[in-house]
Amino acid sequence: MIDSIYRGSPPRLEGVNIHEVVLSREGPSLRVRFDLQEYPAQAPRKWQLQGFNTVQVQLHFGGLRSVEIDGFSVQPVGDIDISKDGMVEVVISSRETRIRAVADNVYVEKMNAYMDGP
Repeated sequence: MIDSIYRGSPPRLEGVNIHEVVLSREGPSLRVRFDLQEYPAQAPRKWQLQGFNTVQVQLHFGGLRSVEIDGFSVQPVGDIDISKDGMVEVVISSRETRIRAVADNVYVEKMNAYMDGP
């Protein structure tokens, strides 16, 4: 999904605007919803026609094994680092917040665009 929209050049997960982090007992799972800093150079025509300028992604980490949360902010802008060495590890860090989780898998649950700003 991301590859097709960003034409094989995946966007950086640095300086993303994090909207939501959700823990669920179903799975158990962790969901992270955030805005990417980079808008695709060749955005889908539908997005262009609607004047969208921001891409939002929701990642789903399934089979959650552990999670650590330190700090909180109502406007977190931070970096997301995902690595896999058997298990998937995600570290979300901003000035005020640090989240570290380990899960069995990760996938892009949703990806859409919208107009951010006036």
